[in-house]
Amino acid sequence: MTQLPPPPDFARLLESGLDERPLALFLDFDGTLVDLAPTPDGIEVPEYLARSLHELGERLNGRLALVSGRAIVDLEKHLGPVKLACAGSHGSDCRGADGMNIGEIPDGLPPKLLAEVAEFAEQSGFALEDKPHGAALHFRSDPSLEDKGLAFAKRVAEEGDLDIKRGKCVIELVGRGANKGSALRAFMEKEPFAGARPVFVGDDITDEDGMRAATDLGGYGVIVGDREPTCAKYGLASPAAVHHWLGL
Repeated sequence: MTQLPPPPDFARLLESGLDERPLALFLDFDGTLVDLAPTPDGIEVPEYLARSLHELGERLNGRLALVSGRAIVDLEKHLGPVKLACAGSHGSDCRGADGMNIGEIPDGLPPKLLAEVAEFAEQSGFALEDKPHGAALHFRSDPSLEDKGLAFAKRVAEEGDLDIKRGKCVIELVGRGANKGSALRAFMEKEPFAGARPVFVGDDITDEDGMRAATDLGGYGVIVGDREPTCAKYGLASPAAVHHWLGL
């Protein structure tokens, strides 16, 4: 397994004149800012995290965005009101730090389709996470369910014109075209992100879209953990290492 070098010292990255372009930071949540848990609601969020993220956003002059598989309303359930740019549901739902939506607000799954997913989850042993813009089947408690869940999701996605997002013991159904890379690009077209050098930090396979977009726009990705393969340029061992790097 190839071990990537750690990213440059973050304090130095913020120093004036170190780079001709200012830094823009895009952060995943689960597995990046908080440790993974058996269930979505089982995460432990440090008391200081929300305050520290807002302080970091100020240091970056607003060029900080949370880009999560969770819905924005779910992020705020754990962090409180977030006065930062956010992309929820794998980039399906984007808003600026001012709370204004960026792009169209996508629809959720049709009730009939959601009922079908819920019935499958209950009968098959998955934990269902109903999101405003999709649904997720969690199987961390029984990894052997993966193939069954994926076969079901592929059929439903084809029938409902949806995309499938894979993660660590989770299979998600979301609208077509939504991903973390498209979210990053949408932010980078607007102030205060426009013209900055994007850095995307994440741990899961869905974060690769964000890292690739950051690289295409002259930045880079930072992988959290030891997942391979990855297009990241740098690596950090854990959420604790991310906190240390960012000075949270």
